[in-house]
Amino acid sequence: MQTINTTSSTYITLEEKYGAHNYHPLPVVLDRGEGVHVWDVEGKRYYDFLSAYSAVNQGHSHPKIVKALTEQASKLALTSRAFYNSKLGEYEKKITGLFGFDKVLPMNSGAEAVETAVKLARKWGYEVKGIHGNEAKIIVCENNFHGRTTTIVSFSNDPDAHNNYGPFTPGFLKIPYNDLPALEQILKDDAKNIAAFLVEPIQGEAGVYVPDEGFLKGASELCKKHNVLFVADEVQTGIARTGKLIACYHEEVQPDILILGKALSGGMYPVSAVLANDHIMNVIHPGQHGSTFGGNPLACAVAMAALDVVEEEGLSERAERLGKMFRHEIRKIIAKTDLIVSVRGKGLLNAIIINDSQHSPTAWNLCVNLMNNGLLAKPTHGNIIRLAPPLVITAEQMEECISIIEKTVLEFKK
Repeated sequence: MQTINTTSSTYITLEEKYGAHNYHPLPVVLDRGEGVHVWDVEGKRYYDFLSAYSAVNQGHSHPKIVKALTEQASKLALTSRAFYNSKLGEYEKKITGLFGFDKVLPMNSGAEAVETAVKLARKWGYEVKGIHGNEAKIIVCENNFHGRTTTIVSFSNDPDAHNNYGPFTPGFLKIPYNDLPALEQILKDDAKNIAAFLVEPIQGEAGVYVPDEGFLKGASELCKKHNVLFVADEVQTGIARTGKLIACYHEEVQPDILILGKALSGGMYPVSAVLANDHIMNVIHPGQHGSTFGGNPLACAVAMAALDVVEEEGLSERAERLGKMFRHEIRKIIAKTDLIVSVRGKGLLNAIIINDSQHSPTAWNLCVNLMNNGLLAKPTHGNIIRLAPPLVITAEQMEECISIIEKTVLEFKK
């Protein structure tokens, strides 16, 4: 039986009383973080194996990012885009050079960036490709998760995200994920009206579904063949999480439009970005899209520091190496128990699949036991547990975490 300390209970009661009930958190109240660890209000230390849904790739309170944040905040935080500022151009040069694009459109949240990419793709479809007005379509995949705005949930098939939020935005076509023949057929049928294919290189929220090797490359080639933009939503998979700077690089794919967020700031501040080359980005003119906070100097300073950390500390390479180690060791645990069916993932974005129904409490209860043993993770879609530590984790720390997982799994009783 999980007991909650008095201090934690006070904070939980406050949230329950005064906050909207749009999340179902584990019963732990976090107060401090450093590197791969977080501490609750009673002072107990945990390994963070969620990383704020992969926003904290660089670890909690990374000193370089904290320094950039505090120095810039004490100087100038926000100007709006009514004026130039001394950080934006520097940031734009850095991020476009790093990812190989001509232009970046800076925003704040991941959902804002996806909305920006949708608008950009449609505008390109009308003004460059020549699609007739209000007829542009965008292909998406079933079981996608691209955010929570009304337009984005219009093409979700998750009932929790979708039900009772209509009427919905038209113009989206759904195909099964990881299905090149389905993509090829829909492009053959209606390519003249299709502006883009929007896809997650790995479906994270759906349960860390990794597509077959060749899917991303094949999809990109089909898009080129039919003059359709290949749009990669790398908000969760980007910034080294999967063992490459972006997951598309595992198949040497350069998207036409790249969407970034989350770890673009190391979790320190909301920063997102949409990158594209001039023939796409130049359809946006003054007054046609923007954000008061998008491209603010504080965000730019934080993002540049966060990107520096990824390069300087070799986080892509570390994620690749430790991800292979993690899956190898978890498979050894699977051989000792019937509780876990399988492990899947790439780099340090992984999931274990629990041997129970999607609507059972088993995965949740296992996460509570992991929490009691000092490791924080959360279920997604009922019987899947996503495991994604900060990329600064060491091999020794990973070994300790695997021991915690093994102990918890082998002692667990349904």
